[in-house]
Amino acid sequence: MDTKLTLKLNREIIEKAKEYASDKKMSLSRIVESYLKSLTSEKKTGEFDISPFVKSIATGTNIPTDLDHKKEYSDHLVQKYK
Repeated sequence: MDTKLTLKLNREIIEKAKEYASDKKMSLSRIVESYLKSLTSEKKTGEFDISPFVKSIATGTNIPTDLDHKKEYSDHLVQKYK
């Protein structure tokens, strides 16, 4: 059963997140839900990777519009498992 949640966030971050959600053809609610699910399903070690998009929201850093996130993630995995 879905429950409504109200969040108070910076307007610029909300606009960027809405644009990202639109590009991915997903609702912003679904993205937030997926992120929170990933946070709560991690092992208790407290260590997990955060996507560049989420980091940019948290830090206010701009991500290039031509960023190939699949390539970046692939490169990350190659480095991680060297």
